[in-house]
Amino acid sequence: MNIKKHFIERTSVTNKALKVFIKVLHDVPPILRKSMLYSLSAGGKRLRPVLLIATYEIFGGKKEDVLPAACAIEMIHTYSLIHDDLPSLDNDDLRRGKPTNHKVFGEALAVLAGDALLTNAFTVLGHNAETGKIKEKNVFDCMRILAKHAGAGGMVGGQTADLQAEGFLHGKKRSVHLSKTFLKRADKLLNYIHLHKTADLICASVEMGAVLASASLKDFKHLSNYARCIGLAFQIVDDVLDIVGDKKKLGKKGSDARNKKLTYVSLFGIEESNIHAASLISKAHEELDKVSGSAKAKEVLHEIADFIMKRDK
Repeated sequence: MNIKKHFIERTSVTNKALKVFIKVLHDVPPILRKSMLYSLSAGGKRLRPVLLIATYEIFGGKKEDVLPAACAIEMIHTYSLIHDDLPSLDNDDLRRGKPTNHKVFGEALAVLAGDALLTNAFTVLGHNAETGKIKEKNVFDCMRILAKHAGAGGMVGGQTADLQAEGFLHGKKRSVHLSKTFLKRADKLLNYIHLHKTADLICASVEMGAVLASASLKDFKHLSNYARCIGLAFQIVDDVLDIVGDKKKLGKKGSDARNKKLTYVSLFGIEESNIHAASLISKAHEELDKVSGSAKAKEVLHEIADFIMKRDK
């Protein structure tokens, strides 16, 4: 299949739905709505909505059934990017090739726009209980999944650990010269950061798609493992691209080295990082092969896993 064409089609559907959900929010100050839409409309692959929809389709559902959930996960992701770019965190001035939200609207409004996207994501997710296609209990379960993966023990926890780990390797030589004890400690911290900072929302996307489709517990577990593997691989590739990637294609400046981030590349180097990412993608394929349902729909998830490994932005 043509995975790029698939992304374009699903991105278009998601983008249209996102604009509708934001525009129908009641009694919102115009400048706040504009700031929210600015970041939501800045582009991006819409990886998480595409994953959610593809997972749902494995079990016979149609994409229109889960658009509220797909938009909710993208709203959470976008809020996290707005806050991640703030001067108090990564202090980035470019995101997806455009000035970051705080550069356009100011730091205070950027914080509020992120807050609004986070909060209203659950309002949008709740609309899935009104479609007549999804069980209300499944929607409530998805709310718990999303809160878990996005909250203090999930993405926010990962961001916190990432912030505290800045400078962790400062002054240290290459990993071959580091003690085994230090390497073990650094590797444990690094895995915690990337599991929660990045992989958690990807896990939420796949798990929500499975729950909305009333997948079996066995299929849910294999899909969750698949998502965890591609989520970790995604961050490893991101670490590599931050060093070697084309900044014009990436649409942002590499800030990991500037902020003395603890990354796979800073700890293990580029070659070993790529080997580890490839191993995770291989494991993801194995987990997906154990899932029942539509082989055609599963092929989308197989292609996404390979896409993550080969991406250049």
